[in-house]
Amino acid sequence: MDRFQKVYSQGMVAVVEIWVDTETGVNYMFQRNGNGAGLTPLLDQEGKPIITPGYGASDRA
Repeated sequence: MDRFQKVYSQGMVAVVEIWVDTETGVNYMFQRNGNGAGLTPLLDQEGKPIITPGYGASDRA
């Protein structure tokens, strides 16, 4: 999958990763522990998605 890029990883059994959507720049946190896993967008204090500069169509133009 080329759309998402892993930018941070921690842990082996209880895993926490940060992924960036290369089309929008939105950051997501992925957490896995045993058989359970979850993915959620990272939000700032105003509840807006955290966006990494340098990603997305507007940054490529």
